[in-house]
Amino acid sequence: MNIAIAGAGLVGRVLALNLLKKGYNITLYDSDTAYGEEAAGITAAGMLAVFAELESAESIIFDIGQRSIELWPSLLEQLGIMESFQQKGSIITAHPQDANELEHFIETLQSKVAEASKIKRLNQAEIMELEPDLAQHTKGFYLPHEGQVDAQVFMKTSSDYLLAHPHVTWHQNTTVDKVEEGMLYFGNQSERYDWVFDARGLGANVQMENLRGVRGEVFWLETSEVKITRPTRMLHPRYKIYIVPRPNNRYIIGATEIESEDKSPMSVRSSLELLSAVYSMHSGFGEARIVNMVTNCRPTLKDNLPKIENSDKLTRINGLYRHGYLMAPAIVEQALNEGIFK
Repeated sequence: MNIAIAGAGLVGRVLALNLLKKGYNITLYDSDTAYGEEAAGITAAGMLAVFAELESAESIIFDIGQRSIELWPSLLEQLGIMESFQQKGSIITAHPQDANELEHFIETLQSKVAEASKIKRLNQAEIMELEPDLAQHTKGFYLPHEGQVDAQVFMKTSSDYLLAHPHVTWHQNTTVDKVEEGMLYFGNQSERYDWVFDARGLGANVQMENLRGVRGEVFWLETSEVKITRPTRMLHPRYKIYIVPRPNNRYIIGATEIESEDKSPMSVRSSLELLSAVYSMHSGFGEARIVNMVTNCRPTLKDNLPKIENSDKLTRINGLYRHGYLMAPAIVEQALNEGIFK
């Protein structure tokens, strides 16, 4: 069976990995290079925050996220990078003056899913036991089962794997103009396939209504003065900063969410807010080196929920918003079971 996938970002790669298990021949098309320098998936922190994302999301995100956490290990094992999966839970804390934000956050989670009752309240000693470098914080919560996927390792390794696979053909720097049932159009050409998947993200905006971009901004910091070992969030009335540890003393820092498809460099205001916030969380970041500053746009629909459209010989997947790594494996599984595998 010959399959085409338009869009080789996170969703396109997860699709390809699943379809290769069935022995299908895969042809990938993407306007980017095979290493996804422009993909939202390479910018992401890769957080698997099933609880933390609930505050501003529908409860269905929790169910999808739980299933994705179950599916990620087999995908990473397929690529030989199981070490890129971490599930040590996460910590949420706040400065004393923002304690009300912390309580409101947890109350919101508990009102949405019964499993939120498993969230553990932490005092200063308990925070220090889990993360000694956060000992200055007197109050927090431990969110079990949360974790992360090393997004950059996944993107790099999946590129290598798919490029080397005998059943994969990859058309790099190729913009797909339109997809239809069993048909794919690019430039002045068209190709017929047994099934076509549209995973173009924002590239599908001509064919998918109400699709918009939401800008995200992150810093990569490097410091030997900080030893945080699990994803950590700090609540603030204006933003919810997250710190995600990576190997070699590096940390991904993010928080901003802007209704814009602008991918230009980060503004001074955003930079100051993020860096001031992370410094207030741990003074060790004061001497950190800024390794990278990255902006990108996440494909988002009107209701901020993912969308699957299946018809004969065609599947569309889009709108994963800021939940790409949290939702992609489960959304792909659902799309396949309701479409080509049905």
